Amino acid sequence: PAGIAVGAGAVFTVSPDDKTVRRLAPDTGAVTARVTLDGGPIGAALDAGRARLFVSDWYNARIWVLDSATLTVTAELSTGAAPAGLALSPDGAVLASADRDADQVSLFDAETLELRARVPVGIRPFGLRFAPDGRLFVGNVGSDDVTVIDPAQGEVLATLPVGARPYGVAFAKGRAFVTNQYENTITVIVIALDTLAPAGLIEVGEYPEGIDTTKDGQRILVANWFENTVSVIDATTLKLIAEIDTGDGPRAFGEFVMTED
Repeated sequence: PAGIAVGAGAVFTVSPDDKTVRRLAPDTGAVTARVTLDGGPIGAALDAGRARLFVSDWYNARIWVLDSATLTVTAELSTGAAPAGLALSPDGAVLASADRDADQVSLFDAETLELRARVPVGIRPFGLRFAPDGRLFVGNVGSDDVTVIDPAQGEVLATLPVGARPYGVAFAKGRAFVTNQYENTITVIVIALDTLAPAGLIEVGEYPEGIDTTKDGQRILVANWFENTVSVIDATTLKLIAEIDTGDGPRAFGEFVMTED
């Protein structure tokens, strides 16, 4: 599994090799629904309020819209080439897709599923996430930078240099945290209304990929694909405070921290 999305009472995983999306019970790990898709599923985003799961199709420039209970396909959305990461805005209004081989982001109205805009970004965008204030941060693995987008206007606000192969983005304590796959580090970028200044580097495990924030905003969690660990970072002090052992090859491409809501 690579792509992941979590909600109250359910975990959704996307396994690109066998083209299967699974719905799991978080307390037992039991598979409660599954579907095998006919393309290249990779990224996922959950729209819990509308009981929908979005899954990107790497090979066919589209997004599947699935019923989150049964995983039945209910619609398809057209994207640019090789869509990877998906993200839903905090207010549930906008769905964003990182179209890697088109060097763009597609923005959709999450209610009507209509296309709002296609926004050119850096080279090979892969992971992306909305900040708490609604801005969209996009990691461009080919140009080693992050594009910041105003989704309401469909405009690029800034391009921020980071480390080698930025993969995922998470937010806590007024900062953006970006995983750099090829440098084994997290790039920390201060988020403020008037500045996007870099704030430093944090060393984590080998080949960091997925990144997420605990719901209290106190910790950043990083899945280290080659290290078989999750790094735990104090979001206030920016210090590495723990390493959690995992199974072989943790990726966690998406939002993976559970909530009881």
